[in-house]
Formats: sequence, C-alpha cells, structure tokens
Amino acid sequence: MAAEHRTTERFSDICWSVFVQSGFCIAHLDPRLRISAANGPFCSHIGSSPADVLGRDILDYLHPGVRGKVRREFARLADGRSARFADDVIVVDAEGKSFQAELTGVAVHGSASARVEGIVVLLRPSGSRSPGVAPARQKLFSPVHARVLEGVAAGESTVQLASRLFLSRGGVEYHVASLLRKMKVANRPALISKGYALGVFAVGEWPPRVQPEFIAS
Repeated sequence: MAAEHRTTERFSDICWSVFVQSGFCIAHLDPRLRISAANGPFCSHIGSSPADVLGRDILDYLHPGVRGKVRREFARLADGRSARFADDVIVVDAEGKSFQAELTGVAVHGSASARVEGIVVLLRPSGSRSPGVAPARQKLFSPVHARVLEGVAAGESTVQLASRLFLSRGGVEYHVASLLRKMKVANRPALISKGYALGVFAVGEWPPRVQPEFIAS
C-alpha cells in the first residue's frame, strides 16, 4: 500500500508539473464550470491575473455566439454522456478583444467513483486578436427590435415580418431603419453580418435567435 501511495503521489506531482510548465493554456473547472485553477499561459492569453481568473465562469471568456454550443458540450461531460470534446471557439480576453482557439474539454472522474468531479480545459490559440465584441450584458434591443432582427436574419420579407409580428409594413420598415442606425450599418445584409460579429446571434442555431442577454426586459 505504501508503494502504491508513493506511486500515486509521484503521478500527481508529474501531472501538476505538466499543468504548470507545459506552455499550453490549461485550466481546471469545477462541476459548475467555475475556474478552480489556471496556469500561467492561460492567464496570459486571457489577460488577467490568476486572482481575477479564479472563480470565474469559463463561459465568460467565450464569444457570446459560441457559448450555447460549448455549454451543451460541457453539460455532456458533466453528466457522463461524453468523456472529451474539442471544438473551434472564439475567446474574448479581459480587454474585450477576441481570438480564435481550439478548446478541448476532458472530464475528470473521482478516484473512488465514476462521478465527474471537474473538467480540464486546454486552449490552443490561433490567429491574431480582433477588436472587441459587444459586452454580454449590454441590452442592445427591445423585444420588438429583437424579433425584427431575427426575421431579417432568417431572410423574411417586409410583408412576412408584418404578418408574423402583427405590424404594418410601414412599422416594419421603421424598426428596420432604427436597427440600421443603432448598429451603424447601411443595409440588411450588413445588419445580419454585424449581428453575428457582435455575438448577438448564437452560432450554429437556425432559425437565428437574438440571445437573451442582449434584449431589454
């Protein structure tokens, strides 16, 4: 037993050494997706000190447009439906600048049970950083504006929007013009593109839906 205990301790020391010194961006999450440990490269790429990173939800550092997809992947890890996933994501650092990365999540099981006790996250950044995205808690749209924007993104015509939202054609055009001014774009295609760029729409969902955190109650 003593030999087995020493072997286990040595393995733990090796794992910790890899965590700290590997040069990869690595973080450990608790079952609620809160960061319980993060190595230097991870904190450096996020642009925050370890003290600021610890306790934060990992999803806070992801582009709003990919959070729903990644949240579902984490849920599959947490409840044992999968052991690992890897996906391309957009990370948002502490200054609001974004960069692309491959995110790998691995479920960590307890030594005495099959219960998932945490998740190890590995980030592999790629590409340069882009200007900031809209803050997740910024309420950009009224409920009506959100529904109009969703319809525009889904390719609905003014007549279709008017029928579905019980508005006049003039009312739809008024709201579209208001959205163009708010988003500072010239036309409907640019409106859709900027919506995705700001993370207003969730990536990979159809029909398009404005994420709740952007809608004023």
